[in-house]
Amino acid sequence: MLNLVWLKSFTALVQHRRFQAAAQALGIAQPTLSQHIQKLEEQLGALLIRRSKTGCEPTKAALALMPLALSMLQLDERAREVVSGTRLRVGASSNIGIYMLQPYVSTFKNIPAVPELDLVIDNNPNIARQLTSGELDIAVMEWWHPKSGFQAMDWRQEPVVLITSPDHPCAEWHEIDRKTLAGMSLLGGEPGTGTGRLLASFFGERGPFPKVSMQLGSTEAVKQAVKAGLGVSLVLAACVEAEIRAGTLCAIPVSDAGLAKNLSVICPETLARQPPVSTFVSHICQ
Repeated sequence: MLNLVWLKSFTALVQHRRFQAAAQALGIAQPTLSQHIQKLEEQLGALLIRRSKTGCEPTKAALALMPLALSMLQLDERAREVVSGTRLRVGASSNIGIYMLQPYVSTFKNIPAVPELDLVIDNNPNIARQLTSGELDIAVMEWWHPKSGFQAMDWRQEPVVLITSPDHPCAEWHEIDRKTLAGMSLLGGEPGTGTGRLLASFFGERGPFPKVSMQLGSTEAVKQAVKAGLGVSLVLAACVEAEIRAGTLCAIPVSDAGLAKNLSVICPETLARQPPVSTFVSHICQ
């Protein structure tokens, strides 16, 4: 088993490229650092550091080891945080983390005796990966593929609305029906959010379906494109509340039922009833 102390010395040396600087950063003597590197090289059977009078350079083997070493050290830190309960790591898919969850995070921090909270915002697939790998304690997501060992709870149902610029011909509509929506061309947003699955369910297996163009990669990019008059799109209603108030976008609800996302809170079953995970889940679900 690789020694985490040696790996910590190794990553510091790769980052600083000088033994003296790395030893100072770690708070250890330079000979101790050299011993750690030597032992790690012996254990792996590979040269990791090329020494010179001016410093040192990582070898090809060292560069291959570096991301794995960092991951192992991060996992060690996470294990200590989980056991001690001193830090809670909450992940959120992009739209949820940007537009919906942060007020809950703010009020959670006002609860007495809760630990420090880190909010990680990323796309839905990356948040799912981080949750299942143990990097996160809780995830709040637009979709979740059930996995053994994890518990998913309903958080809220968020309607999906058609957004247009204020001068678009549809801007004055009070609602739009399924048939009309199926004949439109929509600007595409962030992939992996589950919107494709939702539309397939809403329009049925045979459609017809609206056309999708210009995959723009994020809801923010979609909103700017719609404001610029490049087209219309479907987004979660909560993502455009500020623009609707400001009058820079118009949101048209869909008259037919079913075009809404069920947002979920997911955590490992082993943590579901344990503070601080249970405290946070109760806080946002209430």
